[in-house]
Amino acid sequence: MLQSKTYQPRMNPSLLLTLPLLLPLYGAVLCLLFWQRNQAQAVIAATVQLGLSISAGLLLYEVSQTGILTTQIGKWPAPFGITLVSDLFSALILVSASIVGIAVFLFSLQGLDSKRKKYGYYPLLLFLQMGVSGVCLTGDIFNLYVWFEVLLICCFALLALGGTKAQLEGTLKYVTINIFASGILLTGVGVVYSLYGSLNIAELALIVRQPDHPNLQLLTLCSVFFLTGFGIKSAIFPLFFWLPASYHTPPIAISAFIAGLISKIGIYTLIRLFTLVFIPKANFMLPMLLLLSALTMVIGVIGAAAQKDFRKILSFHIISQIGYMLMGLAIYTPLALAGSIYFIIHNILVKTNLFLVSGVVAQQHHTFSLKKLGGIYLKQPFLALLFLLSALALAGIPPLSGFWGKFMLAMGGFKAGNYGIVATSLCVSLVTLFSMTKIWNEVFWKAKPLKVSKPSGAIPAKSRYPKFLYMPVIFLMVFILLISLYAQPFINLAQQAANQLLYTNSYIEAVLKR
Repeated sequence: MLQSKTYQPRMNPSLLLTLPLLLPLYGAVLCLLFWQRNQAQAVIAATVQLGLSISAGLLLYEVSQTGILTTQIGKWPAPFGITLVSDLFSALILVSASIVGIAVFLFSLQGLDSKRKKYGYYPLLLFLQMGVSGVCLTGDIFNLYVWFEVLLICCFALLALGGTKAQLEGTLKYVTINIFASGILLTGVGVVYSLYGSLNIAELALIVRQPDHPNLQLLTLCSVFFLTGFGIKSAIFPLFFWLPASYHTPPIAISAFIAGLISKIGIYTLIRLFTLVFIPKANFMLPMLLLLSALTMVIGVIGAAAQKDFRKILSFHIISQIGYMLMGLAIYTPLALAGSIYFIIHNILVKTNLFLVSGVVAQQHHTFSLKKLGGIYLKQPFLALLFLLSALALAGIPPLSGFWGKFMLAMGGFKAGNYGIVATSLCVSLVTLFSMTKIWNEVFWKAKPLKVSKPSGAIPAKSRYPKFLYMPVIFLMVFILLISLYAQPFINLAQQAANQLLYTNSYIEAVLKR
């Protein structure tokens, strides 16, 4: 049991919990009022991004000091009203999301064409961030579904923004599979309510821990709906095919944010529900999660190794890395779950940075094809260094951030006796290093081919200040090095967050006041 602290919050919990929702909402509405006025929208978006990062940082500080924060919208007591709640896990995700939001916004200033900016890029980005905040802060399953749909609608619009043939094709695949997943989730919501009479997550956590409840045996059936629905949205094996077909089609200022963050929100939701409500230790779910984790890792990294396009390699690696995040939930111990939490934060930063690096390369060399690139190490050694550090972090080379996450997961697996999944994760790390080495050799090290490529529709807009595109990459690299070289405080936060997830009394008491 976590010990409560006597520290009193300096800010109103209601304000801390609503700011991450209200700031992007009001900012997006203001951007709509300045439709097709790019400079005004950029100023509004910049102000909101800064405010969102500050509010997320304050929320993380307060939660780390006082414990779980809650508020009831409209003053209706839980479980009857709409609950907003934040623990360390959700606060860490919000801080990570705000950091990559700033980086992607900075990249868009010079790396996105004015046409897309005029027709809704900034308000859509802010609405998307509002959806992410809603998923992280909601306290009931139905609103979780609603916020996820807000998030996905924004993804649909951003993926299609610009209307190129490749974008529309990728968006159609994304929309089709996610509508199917949403139908499964909505069915699951209805089944849960019919069996247990509540959708409040804390009350459900209390109900399913009553051994004499008549519908307890049907809990596993409910969990299958949510595992399938959020598994599709997270790109877990075998329903991941839509991701590499969609994420490489839009401009980098769009794909970097979606690829770096959104799939991790699906894993966040699985971890949230399967620690509070569905209790996989009591049924066959843990072996299934272990198998899905291993297959997701292996298939994703094999797909990445076979690609010859910068963005497609990175897109397949998203699938592979999702397997690591699922691994901690499958092992279901505090150490392994802490490894998943740390790994999610690491991957949000690193994956976004790698996509931004690919955008800088494409903006200056007009292609993402490995065969058509080369010689960048000699011309742009600093960019090569930024890529190398991010790539080594993704592969888990010590002392970079990926190593610490994988080390915690491996130790958790060894202590739990799950040697097979640990061996799989280590082998996948080697293949990840191979595919990152392939990018390094083809893009940065080998001599550039004599034939000059023609720009394609997905190439970032030609910038008047190309060196400005380095700024968001450097910005993210600072945070990657921070959690790599000064890892212990972040590991401690991840361990505390895992304890809050597995020892659920603190969450239940904070929400229900019992």
